[in-house]
Amino acid sequence: MSQPAQATERTHRLVPSPAGRIHLVEQGTGPLVLLLHGFPESWYSWRHQLPALAAAGYRAVAVDVRGYGRSAKPEDTAAYRMLDLVEDNVAVVHALGERSAVVVGHDWGATTAANTALLRPDVFRAVGLLSVPYAPRGGPRPGEIFARMGGDEEFYVSYFQEPGRAESEMEPDIRGWLAGFYAAFSGDTMPAPGAPDPHFIGRGGQLRDRFPAGKLPGWLGEDDLDVYAGEFERTGMCGALNRYRNMDRDWADLADFDGAPIPQPSLFIGGALDASTTWLADAIEAYPTTLPGLVSSHVLDGCGHWIQQERPDEVNRLLTGWLAALPA
Repeated sequence: MSQPAQATERTHRLVPSPAGRIHLVEQGTGPLVLLLHGFPESWYSWRHQLPALAAAGYRAVAVDVRGYGRSAKPEDTAAYRMLDLVEDNVAVVHALGERSAVVVGHDWGATTAANTALLRPDVFRAVGLLSVPYAPRGGPRPGEIFARMGGDEEFYVSYFQEPGRAESEMEPDIRGWLAGFYAAFSGDTMPAPGAPDPHFIGRGGQLRDRFPAGKLPGWLGEDDLDVYAGEFERTGMCGALNRYRNMDRDWADLADFDGAPIPQPSLFIGGALDASTTWLADAIEAYPTTLPGLVSSHVLDGCGHWIQQERPDEVNRLLTGWLAALPA
């Protein structure tokens, strides 16, 4: 028997938001599940989840975060602060005629999803986090922490924070840069243990100096790479990088939420080979305090950073099982 139409057809829409507009792709009918991508991706990173969620009876909506794809790209760097991204997510829910939603994010999308649930529990009834654990606001200013990392080498976040610097590396060859970046953090193509870490930049070097060469990850076909490259070749990289350039602003903006837990039902899925999981192991251990509503936490063996693309079937199974168990 074939799947119903709502489980097989994707619809593109533009909806109003504080950014000006948000582009989204939706599939299915039922309770709303909002999907937030990370860097450097787009709505397309949820291509495997949209039909699975639709088939399971949900209205799955994957957005292009502001600064990406067909969504608005404000010129002001400060327009990419976390508070603005949260309000974009609220605006999407309301523009779709809904009162509440579950929010699920990957990479930067996970951090945004967590803060969206934290700041707007009146709208977001549950939160799913992929790859990046929830770590409440606290500690020293992020820029100070990143500046101390790496010794003689430079941490990639500090590199991304200087306007124009990373763009000058990426934009002359966006397709090649993306291919190397995706490969560097995928479970099947990342550098071997003991090789120079692609999270860091050698003195006078570039980030791409440590990318694997000549092989795409198993999850990334040439056509998939064309989609990602085509979007960034059209938009440039500045809007995406501006998220990194607001981390100190976020730290100041969220001072009232220092150490705050997220009480809504939650889910975490990480990759065992992902530095986001290993470096933030203490954050995962703190979940009984920081995510008191945690339903389940999973770390997938052999999986890297691009978790819902590397392991789509497993992620879909965990995601739909968690959604099905949520209170109506």
